[in-house]
Amino acid sequence: MPFSLRLDPETERLLRKLAKSSTRSKSAVVRDAVAAYEADYDVPGARSALDRLRPFVGIIDTSAQASTDTHQKYRQAVQRKHRARRAR
Repeated sequence: MPFSLRLDPETERLLRKLAKSSTRSKSAVVRDAVAAYEADYDVPGARSALDRLRPFVGIIDTSAQASTDTHQKYRQAVQRKHRARRAR
């Protein structure tokens, strides 16, 4: 399908240079660029949160640092804060 596109002189020069150095047409370079942009572009609703975070899921191991008494520590911190306010 024919499509017209206006480019600034610098972009046109770069497009010609890429097409010539890769022995492809300017149209092929533009098609590849659009496909690469689409692959990297985050369209809302196109990918789930898990799909966007997949490279990071499972790469951190916190098992050695996991606290077993978090509730107790939080409760003590709140009590200390409460006592400090009462002491004023």
